[in-house]
Amino acid sequence: MSKAPAALSSMPPVALEALKRLGEDLAIARVRRRESQRVWSQRLGVSVPTLIRLEQGDPGVSMGIYATALWLISRTPALAQLADPQHDRGALELDIRKALRQHTRRKRRHD
Repeated sequence: MSKAPAALSSMPPVALEALKRLGEDLAIARVRRRESQRVWSQRLGVSVPTLIRLEQGDPGVSMGIYATALWLISRTPALAQLADPQHDRGALELDIRKALRQHTRRKRRHD
């Protein structure tokens, strides 16, 4: 058995909701461009059923397909921003805690 089904079944609800929203937004973008599902799926290089799954936010659809859909609507620069270290608050918080611990250790040594 592959790891993907277990990973998909344990996705956090907030992540699933974000994918659903992304799929819905991509569907809206397609409709606003007056593209049929058949044409859009051909442009993506996927079947119509896969496009339907993408537009429903199915987490089993390849990240590459989502990326290509974003490219079709000129939104690929947004992908680069998703995990930008400058916006990683969790890592920033860890860096701050580490700096505070080091500061406390130095202060104790000098007291």
